[in-house]
Amino acid sequence: MTGQGAYIFGCEGPSLSADEAAFFRDTNPWGFILFARNVEDPAQLQALTADLRNAVGRDAPVFIDQEGGRVARLTLPHWRDWLPPLEQVRQNKKGAVKAMYLRYRLISDELRAVGIDGNCAPVADIASVDTHPVLKNRCYGEDVVRVSEIAGTVAQALLDGGVLPVVKHMPGQGRASLDSHEELPRVSEKWKTLRWSDFMAFEPLAELPIAMTAHVIYEDLDPRHPATLSPEVIAMIRGELGFHGLLMTDDISMSALQGPLGQRGRAALDAGCDLVLHCSGKRDEMHEVALAAGTLQEAAQERADKALNWRAAPIPIDIRAAEAEFHALMTGDNSGSDVGQGRDQEQGQAEGD
Repeated sequence: MTGQGAYIFGCEGPSLSADEAAFFRDTNPWGFILFARNVEDPAQLQALTADLRNAVGRDAPVFIDQEGGRVARLTLPHWRDWLPPLEQVRQNKKGAVKAMYLRYRLISDELRAVGIDGNCAPVADIASVDTHPVLKNRCYGEDVVRVSEIAGTVAQALLDGGVLPVVKHMPGQGRASLDSHEELPRVSEKWKTLRWSDFMAFEPLAELPIAMTAHVIYEDLDPRHPATLSPEVIAMIRGELGFHGLLMTDDISMSALQGPLGQRGRAALDAGCDLVLHCSGKRDEMHEVALAAGTLQEAAQERADKALNWRAAPIPIDIRAAEAEFHALMTGDNSGSDVGQGRDQEQGQAEGD
């Protein structure tokens, strides 16, 4: 295949087989995404990220979901442990913005050390009484201005650490009472309500390089299609919210979507998404997606190139001092120097997701 594929693919396990490497060479995905099944220890993970890039012959971005809390692919004993974001924010409301900056600056340091340069965060969804439990404690709060402020801070922390942030889930999934991994949520609130609440949280984040769509139907915008597959919703994201960066789908294999995977991926691109995200690492499914999605089109390739231009060397940071400041913010104890529950690890190491 000539040109970069309009998709991001996962891989099967903790190492890359020769057959898998050949498949990636032939299909040339724009980037990769890793999960817990791909992770054993820092040395193994560093080798895997290098092998993925070698397979496509370029410095392809490698993403992960390392929000901390329940959604963390890198865990103890090799990486730090964190409270769920909502719990952390509530624990110290006054110092929440600074603490979240330090949290994600430390996370980015871990990611870079193992060759991961993209993190699917921040989560700019607004928590509410209706938010499904699978999402709720991953949110940063219930107030749109506060959530947007913290989300921007999280993105800046990642960028300062040399990691590309992926804003999710555009245009806002907080009112979804169903889990889109299993079912298709429908949101019945009117456009004006959503525009000045859930959707508004993403507007100050519109200049960031990458965002991820929500598998949610917003009935007042498009009663038939979830945002990922809706030309109307994607046009609203591009126009009303002003996001002109690289737009990827949430995992195309989630049960919120219906039909063959290739058909789903093609529909997402036709609706205005730039990239199809496929996470399982199953070869037959990836082959189907690759055939249907094809290569990045000119406008999408331009946005992809601009997104990669945001990658930069990390701004130097004193890890021990950052940990001590985080500890002090969360406990009021200025004598601490460690973060979360990963206090027995070597603090000078930078490790990933």
